[in-house]
Amino acid sequence: MTSFQQARIDLGGQLRQLREAAHLSGKELAERLRWQPSKVSRLENARQTATEDDVVVWAQAVGASPDTTDELIREAIGLVERHDSWKQRYRSGLAAIQEDLRDLEARTKLFRAFEPGIVMGLLQTAEYARHVFRKVKRLYSAADQIDAAVRVRMQRQEILYDRTRTFRFVVPEAALHTTLAPADVMRGQLDRLLAVSTLPNVEFGVIPFGVELPSAPVNGFWIYNEALVGVATMTKDLTLRDPDDIAFYVQAFDGFAKVAEFGEGGRDIIINILHEYRKQATH
Repeated sequence: MTSFQQARIDLGGQLRQLREAAHLSGKELAERLRWQPSKVSRLENARQTATEDDVVVWAQAVGASPDTTDELIREAIGLVERHDSWKQRYRSGLAAIQEDLRDLEARTKLFRAFEPGIVMGLLQTAEYARHVFRKVKRLYSAADQIDAAVRVRMQRQEILYDRTRTFRFVVPEAALHTTLAPADVMRGQLDRLLAVSTLPNVEFGVIPFGVELPSAPVNGFWIYNEALVGVATMTKDLTLRDPDDIAFYVQAFDGFAKVAEFGEGGRDIIINILHEYRKQATH
């Protein structure tokens, strides 16, 4: 067991003790917090990482003392900010990671994301996601929860239809040529991007081949409001909260967005790539 997982288990145990001391069932606490009952269970049993917001509202709901609340907050921040390895995280379960992301997204109104070699999870089709998770499982020896992970990823996408939220996605054209699934799955994925790009609260930009990039597209990153940046590397999952870090990634995103084609221009690029996949099928 990793130190990260042990810390998550310890925090979950403390949350359970506080709930039981308040004589609340998991269902009753979930009702107070307006959560799904399954979230209470996931946090207590270390199948999901408790965030700072999670422990604050939990502590309030069970009447925890200020000192106890402060300690829970410190532990939660320590978990979120830990530069934990992807291999360790994936061994705790593919579905659990998707649940963590869904909770983070629920607190976000403005999403900005850049991915250099893959379609963003919020825009993936179920079959494309399935092939991605299979590769993740093989690479990181992840727990075999592919069906559950796909299901949660599809549930996460419901947030795209919330008009109170704004989404800005940018990918290089090369990312749409990166074949992470069979040709028929790739065609379905491109069709999905065409459809999602027409949503009024979604901007999907494609950086065409031949355009000079403002910086090297080394890693993908997600900016949640102005409060947090998630940066994924092959071996580390970084969560950045420092204002200077956030400002840096906002500037980087704006640079990529400036040279991207949005709207009809972006869809024309997607359609051309779609034709290429169809030609491959005829041969």
